[in-house]
Amino acid sequence: MSQQRPLISTSFSYETLEETLDIKPQGAQLHIGIPKETAFQENRIALTPDAVGVLISNGHNVVLEHNAGDAAHFRDKDYSEAGAKIVYDKAEVFKAPILVKSAPIVDDDLPFLQLNQQIISPIHMSVMKAELLEKMMEKKITGISFEALRDDSGTYPIVRSMSEIAGSSVMLIAAQYLSSANHGKGVLLGGISGIPPTKVIILGAGIVGEYAARAALALGASVKVFDNSVYRLKRLQNNIGHRLWTSVIEPRILSKQLKTCEVAVGALGTQGGRTPVVVTEEMVSNMRPGSVIIDVSVDRGGCFETAEITTHEHPIFLKYGVIHYCVPNIPSGFARTASQAISNVLMPLLLEAGEEGGFENLVWHKVHLRTGIYLFKGALTNFHLSQRFDLKYTDLNLLIASQR
Repeated sequence: MSQQRPLISTSFSYETLEETLDIKPQGAQLHIGIPKETAFQENRIALTPDAVGVLISNGHNVVLEHNAGDAAHFRDKDYSEAGAKIVYDKAEVFKAPILVKSAPIVDDDLPFLQLNQQIISPIHMSVMKAELLEKMMEKKITGISFEALRDDSGTYPIVRSMSEIAGSSVMLIAAQYLSSANHGKGVLLGGISGIPPTKVIILGAGIVGEYAARAALALGASVKVFDNSVYRLKRLQNNIGHRLWTSVIEPRILSKQLKTCEVAVGALGTQGGRTPVVVTEEMVSNMRPGSVIIDVSVDRGGCFETAEITTHEHPIFLKYGVIHYCVPNIPSGFARTASQAISNVLMPLLLEAGEEGGFENLVWHKVHLRTGIYLFKGALTNFHLSQRFDLKYTDLNLLIASQR
């Protein structure tokens, strides 16, 4: 039978088709591994049992190395009740396609890394080694550094939380070392009626500085803040809600204030590189014996010339009669709170990645996450690292676009 030709009548009405939208991919089931950290003084864990529970009820798998949460007082039992699988072998955890760590990748981890693995962890720019990066590039790893992760508002949520913890705890630490029990001066931090308030000096008006100032003011101390950015000093005053004594960092004024203070806090931030040293040894030698220096920025070199790194076990040393507290990674001393803060950022991120069908799809839609990626499938996408180690740099936006 000959095929009939279609009949076209002018009475047909031509209608537009619906617009086809970018269809959301089918969600993926994520397999997440949480190893036990062996790094020096790392007590935090990147996902709490509650967060693991949420991930598991959303259909993802979580494998945890035995006792990984111990230092933050999260027990294996809490994790297994949340649905995680506990394993005793490190290699077993590293088989997971997604690794979530609270400390940077170290040399000991390299043999366990899998091809095309995705690793969410901090990176410490100052101690990063070229060999480490090259090994990770060989294994085509995607590395997401959580201190460089941005949220939609353009802020760095994990850095912010850690800075809030460090800032708030600084005054608690200072109060402890001013008391007689710790051979301090025997001064109550703050003040009571009829006695002039304790004098606290804060260098740096970032988040650490702001939270340190809040805590000191709440205890009744008199607070003086130094920072070279007048904008940051204004922002600090607005956030705290009343006028403070502020100044740009001018050596003569600073030296005069340090001579009479009880507590000096170094909280100067830096965009990569070393923190500027603004307090010289001579200034420290003129400080009152028994006063306390807390250098929060010591992990980036510190802003007091006399600062030397100490540990949580032996946190202080004396120089010119001044108590120096120079522990890097202060939030690790408040490991449970710090773990909850990290977990609050990473858990929703992992859920979103699952819904979008993996991280590749997630970073296609969420442009703000791209700052956090320093390796993408083995290509180095962090400009600072490529310059520092003279390794090939690839633009992440081009990489992602070329994959679509």
